[in-house]
Amino acid sequence: MERILLIGSGGREHALSAALLRSTSCEKLWVAPGNPGIARDAECVQLNASDHLAVAKFCLKNNVTLVVIGPEQPLAEGLADALREENIDVFGPSQAAAQLESSKGFSKDFMARHHIPTAPYRRFTSAQHADARAYAAEHALPVVVKYDGLAAGKGVVVATTHGEALDAIDMMYDGVFGDDGIVIEGFLSGQEASVFAICDGRDMITLAPAQDHKRIGDGDTGKNTGGMGAYAPAPIVTASHRETIRERIVRPLLEGMHEEGTPFIGCLFCGLMIDGDDVNVVEFNVRFGDPETQAVLSVLDADVAALFASAARGSLDASTVRSTQIGYACNVVLASKGYPDAYAKGLPITGIDLAEADPHVIVYHAGTTEVDGELRSNGGRVLGVTATADTLRDAVARSYMAVDKISFDGKVFRIDIAAKAL
Repeated sequence: MERILLIGSGGREHALSAALLRSTSCEKLWVAPGNPGIARDAECVQLNASDHLAVAKFCLKNNVTLVVIGPEQPLAEGLADALREENIDVFGPSQAAAQLESSKGFSKDFMARHHIPTAPYRRFTSAQHADARAYAAEHALPVVVKYDGLAAGKGVVVATTHGEALDAIDMMYDGVFGDDGIVIEGFLSGQEASVFAICDGRDMITLAPAQDHKRIGDGDTGKNTGGMGAYAPAPIVTASHRETIRERIVRPLLEGMHEEGTPFIGCLFCGLMIDGDDVNVVEFNVRFGDPETQAVLSVLDADVAALFASAARGSLDASTVRSTQIGYACNVVLASKGYPDAYAKGLPITGIDLAEADPHVIVYHAGTTEVDGELRSNGGRVLGVTATADTLRDAVARSYMAVDKISFDGKVFRIDIAAKAL
């Protein structure tokens, strides 16, 4: 039986905590710091994930057998390494392996070395502002400008004019995200999709493919966000595509990481572009994605605690997974007006109990807080309304019926989640 500490506080962690609690092998679950939705079912504890010693002490004191790290920042800071030094099993990659996400330049160089299909690119350091501008000014359009380091899902600009590209470069060199330099790459046409692979350093199990909706507005308009909704499984990813993803993307990545002395243990997020039979990598993340996780785990029939534990211990147990896709799931994100820019906080939220009166609906908390017993908004993305059904059309309809029952001032959401698939 597993005694598990889950690190994180968002909608992804609410979905992970729910999946872990459904696992027969989960004896006890703590979540640090968690959120009001998670606190309904799990014990939330106040731990600073940047204080590696404090996290390790908590684990040793409470006989924690497995730590699951949700967000990218603690992985980039080396929390997994610090815990493994104390002989604590961790589902999440080392700091060195986490560079697949924390440095887009590292990731692109790695893909080039190991012949993983991706767009052509060039890296520019923090001292090469002028060189980057000159390169972009001559590049074919559209051109993609990416901040090299972590940027909470917002450090990518697809420029359709050279002026937009130069503005994006100047913005990134002005230090909006930091001073990690940039990557400029060619534009990939097609449809984006996401596939999670549960990895033990050598082997993997891929989960149901999902499609995220990054833009704030319907019809994929407006600014990029952390994600406004997702659904799974995504029919754009065929059985043939899945084989390609496993054998031409995930397997060479695992072999390459092992060869280079940085085996990958944890959830590998493959952000992909599907164009006919072609599959190219847009980006890798080194943890579950948000909001795809809410949909993908909703259709997964598995003992998730046992699955993660087996991966963390280097011996992936496929028998823990009964099916990677039972029916369909749709997750609609409710955001605060103004997101992804400035937005209000502290707005009272009502109607979640009405939405969850449908047994096929779960409302995952992403940016909420409790003040004097009253639930209030506390982030740009506030809630993720997730529904399951036997068909995608019914899952979508059920999600939006639940969305209509939830209220807070300035509630913003897209009305076209999964419209492409339907």
